[in-house]
Amino acid sequence: MTRRLRSLGFLTIGLFDRDDPRAGHETTLSIIERGERLGFDSAWLRDRHLQYGISSPVAVLAAASQRTSRIRLGTAVIPLGWENPLRLAEDLATVDVLSGGRLEPGLSVGPPRRLDDVAPALYPDTADREDFGYERLSRLRRFLAGEPASPFAGTEGIEEYSERVEPHAAGLADRLWYGAGSPASTTWAAENGFHLLTSSVIRSTTSTDFDVEQHAQIRLYRDTHPDGENARVSQGLVVIPTDSATPEQRRRYEAYAESRRGRVGIPQGPQKMLFAEDLVGTSEQIAERLLSSRAYPEVDEVAFALPFSFAADDYAQILDDIAGRLGPLLGWAPADVT
Repeated sequence: MTRRLRSLGFLTIGLFDRDDPRAGHETTLSIIERGERLGFDSAWLRDRHLQYGISSPVAVLAAASQRTSRIRLGTAVIPLGWENPLRLAEDLATVDVLSGGRLEPGLSVGPPRRLDDVAPALYPDTADREDFGYERLSRLRRFLAGEPASPFAGTEGIEEYSERVEPHAAGLADRLWYGAGSPASTTWAAENGFHLLTSSVIRSTTSTDFDVEQHAQIRLYRDTHPDGENARVSQGLVVIPTDSATPEQRRRYEAYAESRRGRVGIPQGPQKMLFAEDLVGTSEQIAERLLSSRAYPEVDEVAFALPFSFAADDYAQILDDIAGRLGPLLGWAPADVT
């Protein structure tokens, strides 16, 4: 059975120039605004620390919440190894309140990348004692659900205190996604009621075929989750339609995909991670590839990833073609933008 696509989103890393960071952040906000005008259902931001991509997606989404009114705003994903769950809960709740309940936080656990390098700055006294596992995420969800963060509530002098995270964002704790890449993390997400973000990178377990592995992951999740076939799964692949692209854009897009094709089907690193092939072509060609795959027919939500290194004009063309041509071929209809 192929599910009708009911939620169309996109994902961006928000690149910027070291010497002019504002321009890149403004471009990201403009992309989100364009996505809303085109009828996209969601816009998602990646998280990059000590790099030239968005380091604070929650802050950027706070700005986006004031420039949009309908589109859902997600993170894919915030690595909790960099975060204090209590403080992050306050930030997420604040943005959800500002957005009118449109925030869709995607999260992951595990130690920060290059921990040995960043530990003196991030955890100078506690790095060897930090718990970077699932309990960190469970604690965040408890805070978002309104469970006490302090035994004290009341007045001290002229200060009034709450026992829970404030502001409280009703329903936010039920909108949490987990970015899983292995059977173990997929099972944990399902058993604990998180929505599943499955991306263009997944662990090789039984084959070197990305599509086979992703299909198995989605089936494992749905078979384990209490909601079964109704459990929410969002697929993220790099999709580059060329319908309205110029000849020069098409050449660059094809060269980009070709430069990354050599890693497809070859497990990478100690975790044996598999990368999906970038899909470049007309909307008709891409739709045919998706509909004939194993994994895509299992989902009804997507967050197609915009290539990291493209220009603003490229993103505009890609979003226009996804919303205007590819989405309808997959059974999607744009949200009311009147």
